[in-house]
Amino acid sequence: MEAKENKKIKKSVRIRLEKEAQKEAIKSISGRQGAVAASLRNFPSAPRKMRLVADMIRGQQVSVALNVLKFDAKFASSILEKVLLSAIANWQLKNEDVNIEEADLYVKEIYVDSARMLKRLRTAPQGRAHRIRKRSHHLAITVDDRNAKVENDNGMQKD
Repeated sequence: MEAKENKKIKKSVRIRLEKEAQKEAIKSISGRQGAVAASLRNFPSAPRKMRLVADMIRGQQVSVALNVLKFDAKFASSILEKVLLSAIANWQLKNEDVNIEEADLYVKEIYVDSARMLKRLRTAPQGRAHRIRKRSHHLAITVDDRNAKVENDNGMQKD
């Protein structure tokens, strides 16, 4: 009987109903939802400079990482602090029913990749030219809860 009813429903309506059912399933799984990422793309700064700061906070607790970034004198630390705050906000949106003070958030993953490189010419002696490479980078941060137990589709828990 149910198969006949599904055939009578328009495809767009059926898809919408399936999406609503998926949202309800996600809401029914209360608790922590897992790692959350934030990224910054094509930032005009050398990736080598950003990696120096990123290495300082890799694996640290979020509160410790924010303190390190806040009091570091490098320009890259202020940019990294904003991206980390964005990752924390993303985690809060994904885990609305969990109190952030109770969660033991840490920087699970952070990496800096090189992005496009602008190539410019600088005049040199005897009619020659030297190439100037203006580098930029991509930054990605993943924040997770150390205490979280996330259930797989099979119903098994993973740490």
